[in-house]
Amino acid sequence: MIDALRFKDEISALLDHLYESQKDNLEAVAQAMKECIEAGGVVHVFGSGHSVGLGIDIKNRTGALVPIHIMEMSDFVTKGGVPVDEFMDKKNIFERKPGVANKLYDLYDIRPQDIFFVISNSGINGIVIDIADLAKRNGHKVVIITSMKHTLAEEPRHPSGKKLYEFGDIVIDNCGPHGDALIETDGVAKVCSVSSICNNCIAQALAARTVELLKEDGFELPILTGDKKHDEELIKKYEGRA
Repeated sequence: MIDALRFKDEISALLDHLYESQKDNLEAVAQAMKECIEAGGVVHVFGSGHSVGLGIDIKNRTGALVPIHIMEMSDFVTKGGVPVDEFMDKKNIFERKPGVANKLYDLYDIRPQDIFFVISNSGINGIVIDIADLAKRNGHKVVIITSMKHTLAEEPRHPSGKKLYEFGDIVIDNCGPHGDALIETDGVAKVCSVSSICNNCIAQALAARTVELLKEDGFELPILTGDKKHDEELIKKYEGRA
């Protein structure tokens, strides 16, 4: 029988394993975020599919860090002037076109002190690898968040023959299972995909530790408080970048 209590027990055990096994990597990333923010930098977040949720979960809400920028494919239309019909063409998939990562990168105000989060559960698809490779070649620290069980079980699809984790300065394993679904059923199928939960827990843990480190340094915390005047001034400080 599959019920809410069983899911709670299994996801709790998985998250306990994630925090224990990845604590050193989480600390290293929080330190990198602290250094980036203290230097006036921004954390750029790019994810494929559901992975984009990691950035969404720690942005534009009370208690969120402001210097977080989500790189979105839709920006090709809203900022890059790409016609909607070209962007949505099912026969000539836009994100698979040559040079797309470079064009997306060039849409933003990216500065030397900025760092990148690139997220993909499988870590085998082209554009996430291209973004990570581009950021690394431009001298930015690159943080990869992936499922090592999933990515190691798959064949690479990128022309380089590499997978996403191979481009990371720091790699956080979200510890999710191959295929993402967690709970066995009586048949061949599994249910309850967990990468979004794991990734969002990673994001919030990093936000919490980064704020703690900034506070220890006496740095003014760039977080939304719900105070309109404070939040508007803080958002204006990062306007056009985050």
